[in-house]
Amino acid sequence: QMSASKILQAANFAAMKHTDQRRKVGDIPYINHPIGVANFLTEIGGVDDVLAIQGALLHDTVEDTDTTFEEIESIFGKEVADVVREVTDDKNLNKAERKKQQVEHAKHASYQAKLIKLCDKLYNCRDIQKQPPSFWDPVRCQGYFVWSRAVINGVRGTNKPLEDALDEVFASTFSMNG
Repeated sequence: QMSASKILQAANFAAMKHTDQRRKVGDIPYINHPIGVANFLTEIGGVDDVLAIQGALLHDTVEDTDTTFEEIESIFGKEVADVVREVTDDKNLNKAERKKQQVEHAKHASYQAKLIKLCDKLYNCRDIQKQPPSFWDPVRCQGYFVWSRAVINGVRGTNKPLEDALDEVFASTFSMNG
């Protein structure tokens, strides 16, 4: 009972924070992404860890909205804020440095953060595979998959079903594009 309440509270908070945002592709409400990431966690990964599910729902709030870590901590507690902090890029760094840091940090992340990374990459890679952003050329798409695989290689051994799902995406992508 209490865990369902915590998960819904996180979903509601994320929905309010992402309310006016859209995904890069197909004019889709942004909230579909964190909900989809949390869904992959439970449906593909078989995960019922409330902290991981809350983190999945909140994973882009600080990076992409006006939310602060302090706000997350005051509402959801330190554990949730710490997981969100682990999966949040430092927007003060340039894109290349952020990508490099994701590869480095993934290896040392908590179990929950590793699960969220797996689901986030799976969601984004499947999206790009289905319908790449119109302003991305094939080289940029390929680069995203290569970088995603580097991040995922750092968290291998976390959740086999999620890793297998990613490996299927990578196999079909790399066989299509060389």
